[in-house]
Amino acid sequence: MSNKSTLTKRILVAGFRGFYRNRTVSLSSIFILTITLSIISSFYLSRAIFDYTLGQIREKVDVRVYFTTDATENQISDVKAKLLGLSQVKSVTYTSKETALSSFKEKHSGDQLTLQALDELGTNPFGASLSVIAKDTSQYESIATALSSGSGLLGDSSGAVDKINYYQLKDSIDKLNNIIGWIDTVGFWISVVFILMSCMIVYNTIRLAIFVYRDEIAVMKLVGASNMFIRGPFIVEALLYALVATIFSLTFFFFATIWVAKKTVFFFEGLNLHLYFTQHIFSLAGLLLLSGAVLAVISSLLAVRKYLKV
Repeated sequence: MSNKSTLTKRILVAGFRGFYRNRTVSLSSIFILTITLSIISSFYLSRAIFDYTLGQIREKVDVRVYFTTDATENQISDVKAKLLGLSQVKSVTYTSKETALSSFKEKHSGDQLTLQALDELGTNPFGASLSVIAKDTSQYESIATALSSGSGLLGDSSGAVDKINYYQLKDSIDKLNNIIGWIDTVGFWISVVFILMSCMIVYNTIRLAIFVYRDEIAVMKLVGASNMFIRGPFIVEALLYALVATIFSLTFFFFATIWVAKKTVFFFEGLNLHLYFTQHIFSLAGLLLLSGAVLAVISSLLAVRKYLKV
């Protein structure tokens, strides 16, 4: 046990010493790794903006259930309750016939002929309606199918439903779903390409750093040092690179998001990027530290492998 403890202590000391002694090499490795982690942070925050924007779009897409003018409040309440019981439904908003009439008059306030024709009717021609928002835009079709007369969901209240406007909006909803799917796919592959490029850059940088130690590694092999003892200090250095690069990246984005939040306060109404960053800083820090450690350690092990002849 004491031999293992001594070996571990020597590896840690050698790792810290190498990190400090070769400051130029360490700084260059940290710089490249910081850029890599900054790219990951950018994608993390870009995803938040993308999700928020899509959420705003989804909130504006709805399916309306229009009722007949003689539909009772009990029938409308029954349909609303059954809609809320569907797993695909996020929310249901009720609009009374009086509100519908008032909105129509306000919308056509400058059209006297239309308002005059409406007054001559003597009654309210509008029925109440329910605005249905799905949890995902791809679920509107299943909601419309559930509301169809043949499904049996509405029961005795089915006669109160005049029409559902899903089929008038179907083309627009399908286009939105296609756009969302396309953006997700493109975003995924762009992320993969950037991560692979970053891996290659980090690997080559650390390989050049370890090249400086090639003679020392050869001597250590000649005197019988184990592969683990030789690898150990480089693993410690790699972990230090990841730690410092994570701190630098988080510090940069802390101040960068303050500036971005001020510039986009009106454009992204309701989304404060700096507030989002501070609320998720621990999860982002964990992601960056893990990503940096994996990149740096694997790069170090691959780079030193050449000189170990294993």
